[in-house]
Parts: sequence; C-alpha cells; structure tokens
Amino acid sequence: MTDFKAIETFMWVVTLGSFRGAAQKLNTTQPAISQRIAQLEREVGVKLLQRDRRMVLPTPSGRQLMVYAEKLIGLRSEMLAVVGDRSAMRGVLRLGVAETIVHTWLPQLIKSVNYAYPNLSLEIEVDITSNLRNRLLAQEIELAFVLGPLTAPMVNNRALCDYPVGFTASPSLGLGKQELTLHDLAKFPIITFSRRTQPYEIVRSLFNRPDLPPIRLHASASLATVIHMAIEGLGIALIPTAIVEDDMANGRLQLLSTNLQLAPLTFSASWLASPDTVAVERVVELAASLARGGVIVDATPQARH
Repeated sequence: MTDFKAIETFMWVVTLGSFRGAAQKLNTTQPAISQRIAQLEREVGVKLLQRDRRMVLPTPSGRQLMVYAEKLIGLRSEMLAVVGDRSAMRGVLRLGVAETIVHTWLPQLIKSVNYAYPNLSLEIEVDITSNLRNRLLAQEIELAFVLGPLTAPMVNNRALCDYPVGFTASPSLGLGKQELTLHDLAKFPIITFSRRTQPYEIVRSLFNRPDLPPIRLHASASLATVIHMAIEGLGIALIPTAIVEDDMANGRLQLLSTNLQLAPLTFSASWLASPDTVAVERVVELAASLARGGVIVDATPQARH
C-alpha cells in the first residue's frame, strides 16, 4: 500500500528537480530518497521520473501523479493543522533572517516557537536580503524575514513591520544640539550596512551630489560592527533606530536631528507556495504578532496545559 512518505518524497523530488534537494528538504539521505521512489514506481507499475543532464523531471504518468500528490499532501497538512496536537508538528524549518530582525524580536520568536511547537527545529541563517532572496528561490531555505515584499513567481509575502532609520552618533562628536543638513553630515564618515542593501543605497543616493565632498563610507555586513564603530565615534551611522534604543537610553549614542525625510525599512515574511506549508505559516503567524508588538496566544507552557 502506497504511504504518504513515498508520495511526499515524490512531490519534493519533482518540485525541487533533484534527489539531493529532496533529501535536504526531508532531512534524509539520497539513497533513502531513491529507495522510496523505486518503491512507489513498483507499486503504481509505471516509471514516474526521468533524468536529463541537470535535473529530474516527471514522466507523463509522473505529471498525472503529481496532481494527486499535491492534493493529498495539502489535505494531510490541512487535517493536521485542524485536529492535530501542536507537539505533533515536527521537523526542521530552514529560516533566513535579515540582521535587523536578529537585533529586535528574533530571540522572542525562537522562544515562542519552542513553546508552541517543541518538536519543530529552526535552522537559522543570517544574511542580507538579496542573498536570502536567492536562497529562497533556490529552495535552500523555506522562510525568509527580509526587506520586502519579494517579487517573484510563487512567492507569498506577509508584511511584518516598519523600522524608521536615522542618523546616530556618539555624543563625543558634539552633533546633538542642532538640526543638521547634508553638508553637516558629509563632514564625517558615514557608517552603514554592506553593499547591495537598502541603507547602503540610501546613503549613496543622498550624498552623491556635486555640491558635496566625496563621501567617506564605511560599510559592514556586521550590524554589531556598525554599532560599535558609531559608539567609538568613528563616524555617523545610518541604521534602524530600534536596534540601538538601549545605546541611546544609556547615552552611548544619540539620534541626530536632520532636515531629511527618510523612508522606513519595511520587513516581510516570504515563502514559496507549496502544498505543505503549515509549519511555515504557523511560524509566520507568530512572527507577525511579535513584529507588531502583540502578545503570542498559546505560546507559553501554561497555555498548552
């Protein structure tokens, strides 16, 4: 009798186009994937997959089976979401996160996931949005918290939060008592995120003017490094102000007053459409509540008793 594991394996081989990708997705080995596919082909009595030079493709019979496989896996996920115990949700969710989220509400999200879904593990990768987008489209991660929304076929997005950005500096620079213009700011090195990020592009567009001196721009992929450089008085940092609230409260940094209107950074949860996205969508719900400053319902051990 054909089981769900073999059908699920077939669906992910077709979706990802490789036995290797399916093995990574299902947290198993390629030989195990091959064995399940061989078993499924014996049971249905036809060849379901064919290989070309670069990927695995379904045969005509495989394309027919794929229609039913997606329906079956989708119905199973829907059933478990409605009647299943939360502790029954298990596996590994590969999550990509922009660093701003790491410094704001990611720790609370991890705690909430641990409480609500104790058998669900998170594999977390921290990177810039452009890299995480590529990894999501390559199906190397299942969920991304990034500057968004992402525009690509089959990508679902949910808005999470907006973070204002501002110019911050050490009080040692003596800039906190007047409104500053671009000319005032341009006298100092500007510190911000690495290339191919929105804050970096904001800085480049603001200061790329013929009436301003050449910009001295210090860019780093490490947000902790950006903050430390600003605290040490090495320049003015353009960063989301939410991540340095403690530093500003303790007097290590101060928010500078300027005559500039800066657009906030908008973060979204992004994931690929799939019949089996229950775990992803549950984590997105938790993230959306936390990002809005809400209270997580049923996310404490006491609430599950």
